[in-house]
Amino acid sequence: MSDRDTAYVWVGRDTGGRPGPAVRLLRRAGAALLGRAEAEVVLAHGPAGNPVVRVAALADPGPVELPVSVSRAGQVVVVAARAAGPVGVDVEEIRPLPALALARRWFSADELAWLAGRPEVGRAAEFLRLWTAKEAVGKALGLGLRAGGLLREMPPPVGPGLPLRPVPGREPLRVGHPELGGGLVLAVAVRAEAGVDVDVEVVQRAGHDVADRSAPVERTSLPVVVRGNASSRRSTRGRL
Repeated sequence: MSDRDTAYVWVGRDTGGRPGPAVRLLRRAGAALLGRAEAEVVLAHGPAGNPVVRVAALADPGPVELPVSVSRAGQVVVVAARAAGPVGVDVEEIRPLPALALARRWFSADELAWLAGRPEVGRAAEFLRLWTAKEAVGKALGLGLRAGGLLREMPPPVGPGLPLRPVPGREPLRVGHPELGGGLVLAVAVRAEAGVDVDVEVVQRAGHDVADRSAPVERTSLPVVVRGNASSRRSTRGRL
């Protein structure tokens, strides 16, 4: 793993919503970033209920924790981890949906105007880029979607890829959409001061064999909202 400030994203195959694949990826993330064996990594929750991975310290009596984030969509589960600070991740399948109707309910006037100005072909994907950005930011804040991401206006997406973009507001947040492919939209958000270089690296592709027992999982809220209302390693870099 790099010594730079890097947010790593592991991608695995989901198995019907069971937590096993997420556990395997979370332990892999903890082992890689904390420098310990996967068997030593314990899955837990932070004070706000956000998932963390933890190992016993070798010298200090207190445990060493690493903030992580988890999301699922379709047959894919993604896990993000970052040693330098909070990170949030969200993934959605691109699919037909009433983008403008949903945007009128959940987005700001500026976000709605931006989305309405996008070509109809591809508008669903653009909606999902804004939505996943809000999800990822809410997770990076440790507040979730309703108390975090939905209350903040997102920068207009520039399509898949970096650089990460500043999120308007007082918190030093950045969000972007690394390329994932496979008909998926991936968003990653971090808390980082201006002028800090942060890499986003996708270190595992969907389709790898993953299995284990239980995990703290953050689920996307988009399906609930819709129902209620109408393998190679790649690295991309953005300057924050």
